[in-house]
Amino acid sequence: MLTRKDVLENFHRQLKLGNHIIGVASGAGITAKYAEQGGADFLLVLNAGKFRQMGRSSTAGFLPFCNSNEMVMSFGAREIKPVIKNIPVFFGLNATDPTIELTPYIESIKQIGFEGINNFPTVGLIDGQYREALEETGYSYALEVEAIRIAHEKDLFTVAFVFNEQQARDMLNAGADIICAHLGFTAGGMLGAKKVLSLEAAKVKAQRIFNVCNAIRPDVIKMIYGGPVKTPVDVQYMYSNTELVGYIGGSSFERIPSEKSITNITRAFKNTGNFSEDDLMAKMLEGITKHYDYVQFVKKYVAEHYMQKISFVDLAKVAYISRSHLSNLFKKEVGCSFPTYLVQYRMNKAMEIIKANDEIAMVTVANLVGYQDYAQFSKMFKKYSGQSPTQFRSRHKHMT
Repeated sequence: MLTRKDVLENFHRQLKLGNHIIGVASGAGITAKYAEQGGADFLLVLNAGKFRQMGRSSTAGFLPFCNSNEMVMSFGAREIKPVIKNIPVFFGLNATDPTIELTPYIESIKQIGFEGINNFPTVGLIDGQYREALEETGYSYALEVEAIRIAHEKDLFTVAFVFNEQQARDMLNAGADIICAHLGFTAGGMLGAKKVLSLEAAKVKAQRIFNVCNAIRPDVIKMIYGGPVKTPVDVQYMYSNTELVGYIGGSSFERIPSEKSITNITRAFKNTGNFSEDDLMAKMLEGITKHYDYVQFVKKYVAEHYMQKISFVDLAKVAYISRSHLSNLFKKEVGCSFPTYLVQYRMNKAMEIIKANDEIAMVTVANLVGYQDYAQFSKMFKKYSGQSPTQFRSRHKHMT
């Protein structure tokens, strides 16, 4: 069993090397095992994870379907701990459970071999009249703070989900080792401007919480969980615009990948020899040769990956043709070279984002369309549109 000191030293060592801290909320041994192999730094054992494995929503963890602490203790000790060899496992503790006494229960968590705790399920995700009723009867967030304080005194590692600045202050004073800005239940399927606006709101909320951390304990590990942040690109946006050093995911590592991969592989086996004309991966595997246009493949790839680095050489390799031949085909059909097309596509996307949100920082727009260097983005934007990004925004404001 790793000690709190071991875990802290390892995390800070990772940060000094320029790495990020990644936590995976797991509901089954198979997820935990391969998350560790993939490089996860720690695991959270949460009741929501087990409900996801049942094919249910994470929100089921907030209803009286089972005893949360008993569930976590059972599958955590039997499924998760035995398959994890080198990283810590933290217990998702329902601190408002009226059937336990926090001090002895947290001691039992330590004796079983869990290296730390996390406050989940948390009343921080409940609002309205139900939240008021819970607070009035004593089932408040203050009990979660108390649990973190007790665990810290017992030298367990502590991961605190917080939802506002005051909760961050309380958890910092209780000794939390990680302050995780919880952004709400993980969203899915948001695209375009709506997604950008959601990420902007998440950025503001997280940074406000991190500002409190900087004022009280600057060295505390700052992470985020949930909300609109569910892909590596989303997380990169948050890294670029906040003081974030790590990410915790549940649905992002279990539900969403499982939904996509199991659905797609089942459909693929069912339809072997009869792939959909729109199945991009099938065309990539086939070498784009049977019934798919090379240029359309490239254009579709750009549409799906313009936020990321795109290598034309790699696209040619996937298509099993030479770079020069693909380049000639592309220029003949589209009327311009691939680099020019890519810049134009990204600039059009940038204009869409600026029109959708006239308050968004331009460096953020640059990141969202694949430019880490703002100066280069600004240069390309002016070359393509004839005006700088700020001039474009100013003129658009006057027109609307």
